[in-house]
Amino acid sequence: MATRKTAAKTPTRTRSKPAAAEDAFGLGEVGKLLQKFKLPGIDIAAIVESQRKDMQALADANREAYEGIKALAERRNEILLEALAHWQAAMKDTAAGGGMKRQAEAAKEGVTQAVARFRELAEMEAAARSKAWKILQDRFQDNLANLQKLLQPR
Repeated sequence: MATRKTAAKTPTRTRSKPAAAEDAFGLGEVGKLLQKFKLPGIDIAAIVESQRKDMQALADANREAYEGIKALAERRNEILLEALAHWQAAMKDTAAGGGMKRQAEAAKEGVTQAVARFRELAEMEAAARSKAWKILQDRFQDNLANLQKLLQPR
């Protein structure tokens, strides 16, 4: 006789949302720790804010990359379904006794369409990569500008 085990219910843990944006990346605790040392001439808040912006830029770049890959996969699937429908129609024409000239035209059209679709997918991939990279480049430029400000004599 089989006995049925009931799954023990475990209490669900709820996480409160971070009070500040830097807590989303765990930088709030680092900032508090560094402030205890009270290092002269070092703006801890600016360092923490800079790190928060770096992490946010990485998160944004990852989001852009994900969205680009998702759109690319969706379009690839649409193209595949269209190609299968086209192939089925061509097979019906062949079975119905379509002429050689008609089959050659269909093959030529299929190759032209495939090249155009590969180009479209390549352009989509390049655009997604470019958007993600631009986010990182912009943040890098901000970091360079901040470093130049720090290195200028007062």
